[in-house]
This record gives sequence, C-alpha cells and structure tokens, in this order.
Amino acid sequence: MVVYVTDVPSISNLCAVASQAGERKVPACEATAQSKKDLMTFLKITVILLFIVAAIACEQTAKGRKSFVIANSKSYEASLFRQNCAICHGQEADGKEIDGRIIPSLRYGEAAKKTEAEIYDQIANGKLPMPAFKNQLTDDEIKRMVKFIRRDLQGKEE
Repeated sequence: MVVYVTDVPSISNLCAVASQAGERKVPACEATAQSKKDLMTFLKITVILLFIVAAIACEQTAKGRKSFVIANSKSYEASLFRQNCAICHGQEADGKEIDGRIIPSLRYGEAAKKTEAEIYDQIANGKLPMPAFKNQLTDDEIKRMVKFIRRDLQGKEE
C-alpha cells in the first residue's frame, strides 16, 4: 500500500494508516507517541508548579495586607478610622463600591504608592469624591492617620 503525505493531514494519521496497512513498527510513530507522553508530563508538571507558585505568592501578599485587623484594634487611630473612614473605605480598609463609584483600598493599589505627604494632603484637603478632614481632625490626628495607614494597613516601616 502506498500512502501519499498529501492524503494524510498529520503525523498521527500517518501512524494510524501505517498500522492499518500492517506495518509492524514504524520508528517515527513510536517516537511521536513517546514525545507526546513526555510533552504531556512536562505540561502537567509545569501547570502544577505554576499553581503552587501562585498560591504562595497570594498567601504572602495577603499576609502583608491583612495582618492588621482594624475591628480587633483598640488603638486611637483605629477608632478614628472607624468613625471617619470606614463608611467609605470599608470596615477593614479594603475599599468598596458606593453608588457605582469604586472607593479604593487603603491597604494596596494606588494608596500604597503614595508618599506620606500625599496621604496627608489627601486626608487634610480631600480630593473628589473624598471630602477634606482638616476641619474635623487636628493636625496631629491627621499625622497619626498617615502613620496608621502606612504602618498598620500597608505594613510599611518608614
């Protein structure tokens, strides 16, 4: 039996045609089958390792973000947060949505990229839609809130 390559769309089909034609062992077909097994094993191991790495990365990130629990804290700053900030930023400062607006987290994201001076300015002077708190909080309270956000919520020691 003669098989033309144009009649067979893939190497797998070529191997199937060869075995149907009574060919005992076609070395190219055996190598292809072994290569497929090796490739599948490699892909499975790679996927498993990627999941493990992702799980470890998520756990490490979550530890940094959530190690401080505002609800359990009796600190003055936590009390100020609950009174003035939690209504918009959420009970644990993870952000939330209000009337279709996304209120950002104070633990990560854009807030984590801000300097202490920028955080101070944001609290004191506001920036729409956030109101200014300079008439509700003293200068010392605003400074304490900046330290609270950086140290306790973001886990930064500066």
